[in-house]
Amino acid sequence: MVDDVVIRSVDAGSWEDIRTVFGTVGDPSGCWCQWFKLPRSAWDGGTRADKAELLHAQVDAGSPGVLAVLDGEPVGWAAVEPYTAYPSLARSPITRRREDDPADPWAVTCFVVRPEFRRRGIAGALLAGAVGHARDRGATVVEGYPVDPEQRPSLSAAERYHGTVALFRDAGFAVVRRPSATRALMRRGLSSTE
Repeated sequence: MVDDVVIRSVDAGSWEDIRTVFGTVGDPSGCWCQWFKLPRSAWDGGTRADKAELLHAQVDAGSPGVLAVLDGEPVGWAAVEPYTAYPSLARSPITRRREDDPADPWAVTCFVVRPEFRRRGIAGALLAGAVGHARDRGATVVEGYPVDPEQRPSLSAAERYHGTVALFRDAGFAVVRRPSATRALMRRGLSSTE
């Protein structure tokens, strides 16, 4: 993990830094962490600008994630909120609830690391920050829905936005189930003394 990366919960003053991380090209600039929030029709009908404005409003209304800053430069983002903040999770066979699942754990759904800062441990720092962010807001359980490059080494950087199984395992998460060969549902319980 990068020792000098600073992780902070986002707030209304973070918007320009978030815009820097998401950029203007590639998947992040087209999604703005709305994939799990919008119904499919709204997703398909929304423009990049519409999705950016939705995230902007969500940031102004609360703190839906954490930002990584390295040497004063915003370099990464992780989305983390209660499961119920992401309506699409309940519709996916990968992430929908089962009877023995906690009803509303916090979910780490997305990582964005600027390309020039990848492979430096930023995602690990973001995940640790996301867990702390959730715990500070009363979470007792945090989940992630990572991909497993060990099962499919050809996964592109764009397909790794969920994080990887190894990333979550290294942060103390355990595999709860494997809904597909390349995806896992991973969970970590939190205590107030951590």
